Amino acid sequence: MSNKTSNNYVLHAKSNQFYWEGNGQLSIKTFSNGKAHYKTSKGFFAVEESRYLLLNEGSYTISIDENKVVESFCIFFKDGFAEEVLKSFRESTHKLLSDPFMDTSSIGFFEKTFHTSQRLSSQINIFKENLSVLKNDLVGYEEQFFKLMQALLFEHFDALKEVESLHAIRTSTREELYRRISTAHDYIRSFYNKPIKLNDIAQIACLSPNHLLRTYSQIFGKTPHQHISEYRILKAKDLLRNLDFTITDITFELGFTNPVSFSKMFKQHVGVSPIQFRKKVILDKKC
Repeated sequence: MSNKTSNNYVLHAKSNQFYWEGNGQLSIKTFSNGKAHYKTSKGFFAVEESRYLLLNEGSYTISIDENKVVESFCIFFKDGFAEEVLKSFRESTHKLLSDPFMDTSSIGFFEKTFHTSQRLSSQINIFKENLSVLKNDLVGYEEQFFKLMQALLFEHFDALKEVESLHAIRTSTREELYRRISTAHDYIRSFYNKPIKLNDIAQIACLSPNHLLRTYSQIFGKTPHQHISEYRILKAKDLLRNLDFTITDITFELGFTNPVSFSKMFKQHVGVSPIQFRKKVILDKKC
């Protein structure tokens, strides 16, 4: 998955079963019709449709284990490319003309999953839809990487604004806290359907439970438990719309020990029981 020489390139593939481990360049990972799981030295990441994973250069593993075919569209950037594009934002025209190849400091992207903004989604879709044509148009092909990196840098600037909202004196401390809380959030997204504990989340983030709770709420406006419940409810609704799954199947799929616990939690958040929700789904399909 990584090239010996550093180039900008795309991997576009389809598979329902896949596993790979190795080293990769700075990249973004997107998937449709399913999800993929990644593991790095920083943590665990579940990449679903409407989200993307940004990985810095380094080692990682990817696994796909789905009943349906998942489409991947992963974009890799050559060494120093992000810094080159950032330089065009920051430096004056005169300076760029006088020294177009000057060195710039490395960008420390936040390694996490992001919601795919409309701006980035549109750019990725254009690239994907025109990939076969662009491969025979080297100028147009390379232009797509510049446009994508510009969009990624704007996303990075937005993340830096979130960093500034944290209660810490030093910028470096705020950025490290943001990275650790992001690791906790992605761990929750990866394992919300498992019986995870607060100490598990705190440990993966290298924070005390109290520090985790306080800072997590600062960034997301919710506690880890609230996020776990939210993701379980969203997944439960999706599974209840599929009549192939029984209530018992859904119970264990979401990490509950018995249907009673699942039904109680579902009704508490949705206002109706899982059976009532499914009945409404069936009635809506008949209408």
